[in-house]
Amino acid sequence: MKRIMLVLAALATVAVVVGTAGAKNRFPETIRLPDGFQPEGIAIRGTTFYVGSIPTGAIYRGDLRTGRGAVLVQGGAGTAAIGIEQAGGRLYVAGGPTGKAFVYDARTGATIATHQLTTQQTFINDVTVAGNAAWFTDSVNKVVYRVQIAAAGRPGPEVQTIPLTGDIQYITGFNVNGIDHRGSTLVIVQSNTGKLFTVTPGGVTKQIALTGAATTLPNGDGLLLVGRTLYVVQNQLNRIAKVTLDRQLTSGRVTRFLTDPDLDVPTTIDDLGKRLYAVNARFGTPPSPTTRYDVVQVRKR
Repeated sequence: MKRIMLVLAALATVAVVVGTAGAKNRFPETIRLPDGFQPEGIAIRGTTFYVGSIPTGAIYRGDLRTGRGAVLVQGGAGTAAIGIEQAGGRLYVAGGPTGKAFVYDARTGATIATHQLTTQQTFINDVTVAGNAAWFTDSVNKVVYRVQIAAAGRPGPEVQTIPLTGDIQYITGFNVNGIDHRGSTLVIVQSNTGKLFTVTPGGVTKQIALTGAATTLPNGDGLLLVGRTLYVVQNQLNRIAKVTLDRQLTSGRVTRFLTDPDLDVPTTIDDLGKRLYAVNARFGTPPSPTTRYDVVQVRKR
């Protein structure tokens, strides 16, 4: 009897140790951002994440393993941060109503370049880096902007405004929002219609026909394309649509909607392995210096 009790005690100790180690290896389900930050975009490289502040243009850098971080780019007058992408040690940031694109050093936060994409009424919404160029969407004007990146990894002086032609038609409201790419082909979502499109480097759009759980994805915001799987954030609906695309990106099947009780008007996503990370922008909640904002982990399924 005594021997059995000793064995049971040893097993209990092992269970506690394993349980503690497992807890230590778990990434936080939610990561708190600075109060009042008003976030929108997120980019992940390794276990480091970057989140931008809409009204100030500040960039917060944190660790997905610990949840800890600090402001990397202070922001200020004349700046804003909507969509954000990390590539080649640089942060490419869509400047919303400023009409600008900002480029920062991802390690130091130093400003590398500022590009005035347009002086018209605008909302530069999201960005993806494809090959030797950064591509920015405009939710007001029927164009995308291409910023050349030089061979050394620094953005070049060339900025092109490329009209969108083909299937897409802009209507009243918030139009093109999120963007991602496969090779030289861009993929975009039109928020007010819920339609997805491919875009050639010359700006020719073709609608992606959707079947399955939905044929349109209204309130589409951030996009994440992983192989043939496209994740589409539907901000006001507090969910992420999972779309399986065909090889030519001409059609897709909406297979499921990912949700989480912690989602509160998510805007953009990025991933790490089996985890998606969504930014709670909390649109509809009056912002104040004490308003809470979080990054929420959602498992891919």
